[in-house]
Amino acid sequence: MLIKLIVYLAYFLKSSENYQHSKQFFFNLLENPRSKMKSRFDLFMICLVIISVFTLVYQVEHDIGASGEYLESVVVSIFIAEYILRFWLYSDIHKIIIEQYEKAQYLNIRFNLWQVNKQILTTKLEYVFSIFAIIDLLAILPSYRPLRILRIFLIFRLFKLFRYSNSIKVFADVLASKRFELFTLMVFMGFLVIIASIAIYLFENKSSGGQIADLYDALYWSIVTISTVGYGDITPQTLSGRFITMALILAGLGVLSFFTSIIVAAFHDKMHTLRESRTYDELGRFKNFIIICGLGRVGMEVAKQLAADRHKFIVIDKDQDKVVFAKQQGYLAVCNDACSNEVLLNAGINRGATVVLCTTGNDVTNVYVTLSSRYLNKDIQIISRANRHENINKLYQAGANNVIEPFAIAGLLAAEYVGQPVAFEAISGILQEQKNILMETIVVSSECLLENIQLKEFDFAENKLSLVGVISTNPNNLKHRNKFPIKLEHFYFNPEAHFKLQAGDILVVLGREYSINHFRDRVEQSRILNKRFLTAKRS
Repeated sequence: MLIKLIVYLAYFLKSSENYQHSKQFFFNLLENPRSKMKSRFDLFMICLVIISVFTLVYQVEHDIGASGEYLESVVVSIFIAEYILRFWLYSDIHKIIIEQYEKAQYLNIRFNLWQVNKQILTTKLEYVFSIFAIIDLLAILPSYRPLRILRIFLIFRLFKLFRYSNSIKVFADVLASKRFELFTLMVFMGFLVIIASIAIYLFENKSSGGQIADLYDALYWSIVTISTVGYGDITPQTLSGRFITMALILAGLGVLSFFTSIIVAAFHDKMHTLRESRTYDELGRFKNFIIICGLGRVGMEVAKQLAADRHKFIVIDKDQDKVVFAKQQGYLAVCNDACSNEVLLNAGINRGATVVLCTTGNDVTNVYVTLSSRYLNKDIQIISRANRHENINKLYQAGANNVIEPFAIAGLLAAEYVGQPVAFEAISGILQEQKNILMETIVVSSECLLENIQLKEFDFAENKLSLVGVISTNPNNLKHRNKFPIKLEHFYFNPEAHFKLQAGDILVVLGREYSINHFRDRVEQSRILNKRFLTAKRS
């Protein structure tokens, strides 16, 4: 009966939306590094720790009264609540129970509640004996007034700052990454201190005319000497003692040099990760941004245009030189492989990114990036570059929304528009970054002047515009040449004069900004006038 009740409660917690939402809320508050709530909570806890430490230090020689006692009670209550919440978040007990129960059902064996309790206890003890959990627990002890000796644990409240400050966390991670080297150095230094302490005690004890009274004095002298501090309160008097001192000073210099080289090497190894983390943190402030995978010639032009239009974006490229160049231009950039799921997740593909641009010069890489992006986010828009025509279908099958052939487009533009001054002027203006030259889209709306007319019936040149092409879903237009499939639509490049426009078609035009705006106004005004005319006719 007890087992059935426990299993029922486990499945109830798994299916409970309120429970899951509560746990997600506290996870975002305490653990999620990308959460804004956590950054605010960390700042609050830093202030709370500093205030509590100052209060406890101040009351050593001053009476803080009832207000100080109340503040200490509030601080300790918050510390206890935080400890309990972190203990709860560390693992999901109901998941362990369900996993073991389903395993027992599958293997047709008895569900062993003792083994489940053992696994739960082991998992929770992992947290209890973790460094940060011990610090959190010891930080609570200074408030226990009957045992004033516990005030020594006041320092652990300052150690709590390691949990809330990213900079201190980074330093702790650096030390942790070199723990083997540091442990080896500590063992070596321990041997030196022990040997030096015994030796100095033998040659510098008081019976030999020295200043060393006992082994504690010898240990104190050894630590002071090996650290090259040398207070001078204990100095060797014998020739042997001075020889030991010189040897220990030289050994101390070697230990300090070795320690410095370990720290420098650790920071050097960690620097790449630190730069990436800083970039991702800065990116986390944006709600909508674009991920550019590959910073070749096409990627650089895209980034330049996005920056000019003040769009937020991040560049991912494996070439360190390109990343350095991107940062010099003021772009957010990381040096890494965009094919990696972890890199795309860190770049925010599920957290603010709206578009992924695959602009590398390698179609295989573009396919892999497209596959990874679509796998991680089924709703994100993916635009990919294709260098070879036969790879277009592969990119669409991999999940791309749109595929662009930059070299084919450049060739078609050059072939079709040679000798047409308006088009040439517009294209030249775009390439030379003239701000009043644009390539824009204009929708053929129902009942406007463009609906149900052939292109030869409208003079684009008279309107100082050049028609690049038409995007259409009309099946009657499939007979026309220069068509390129775009999902359920087709792009008709430089369509023939007898191409008939229908409502919903999209015109892609080149021209000066005021020419395009004037033409768009004409189209909209014609739609409004025709609509009024039809309304009046019906009435």
